[in-house]
Amino acid sequence: MRPFMLHGHERAITQIKYNREGDLLFSCSKDPTPNVWYSINGERLGTFDGHNGAVWCIDVNWDSTKVITGAADAKCGYWDLETGVCLNMIETDTSVRTCNFSYSGKLFMYSTDKSMGKICEITVVDSLDPSQMNGNGYVCSIPVPGHKVTSAVWGPLDEYLLTGMDNGSLVKYDLKSLQKFASKQEHRDVINDIQYYKDQTMFITASKDHTAKLFDTKTMDLLKVYKTERPVNSAAISPIRDHVVLGGGQEAMDVTTTSARAGKFYARFYHLVFEDEFARLTGHFGPINSVAFHPDGKSYSSGGEDGYVRVQTFDAPYFDFDVEY
Repeated sequence: MRPFMLHGHERAITQIKYNREGDLLFSCSKDPTPNVWYSINGERLGTFDGHNGAVWCIDVNWDSTKVITGAADAKCGYWDLETGVCLNMIETDTSVRTCNFSYSGKLFMYSTDKSMGKICEITVVDSLDPSQMNGNGYVCSIPVPGHKVTSAVWGPLDEYLLTGMDNGSLVKYDLKSLQKFASKQEHRDVINDIQYYKDQTMFITASKDHTAKLFDTKTMDLLKVYKTERPVNSAAISPIRDHVVLGGGQEAMDVTTTSARAGKFYARFYHLVFEDEFARLTGHFGPINSVAFHPDGKSYSSGGEDGYVRVQTFDAPYFDFDVEY
């Protein structure tokens, strides 16, 4: 089926995300205006106006009523989804690199960059506390000296935070003791993305070291490795098939020096268990920065350096395909 090409951004896409039901698709980019789309037909529902810099991250809560964004203007935005109104704009010391709602949707976290003499810091905020939402306090704050958080998600039951670092390490932070209680160095370079399987028993990481890796959530044991010859910017696990999709390509700064074919700007599909690549889809004119499966597993989306979001619905042969073993 011909994909939807969603063009509502002027600059490179930084993250895309579906809501829980999958009827809405959220996108943010290096321009200051995040968008929300109807995933079924690619119609743009609206925008969130209020940032003054590149928006690095976006998330929507469990019941699709609130949205948070983190941007390079050193602000974390909290929005009403129905109206698009900015309810709060929390000011920080440096750029907000990651943000994520807890499962309940009452708490959310954001992390700031290590820059301008400031260390990286993870902050957890209670959205029901007006003083915290105005920047006067927080549930907890975890300093991360020496490194920068480049991706983060909540652990099951909201008991801890799982973070990926710029040195390739995975770290779990306990929210009660505010200490890291588990750490693994499985990647050799920046971890660009972390995404869960639908029941949160597994998660997949995407790294600049040309690999994506599958881990057990509870033990953090390495289960599988998916190798490419280019940096991997994002990876997602299918909710209905034993498939993973990887997005990446060469460094954005090198794009103008090579052809699209040499840059390998593919969405690449691997078998979850056997680690074999069985398909690749072209279409973007630059590196793919973010990928996400629809919650029903019948389509996936990708956001690229070219500023486009592609929504690709799978044809019937995709569901009939199986690896022989």
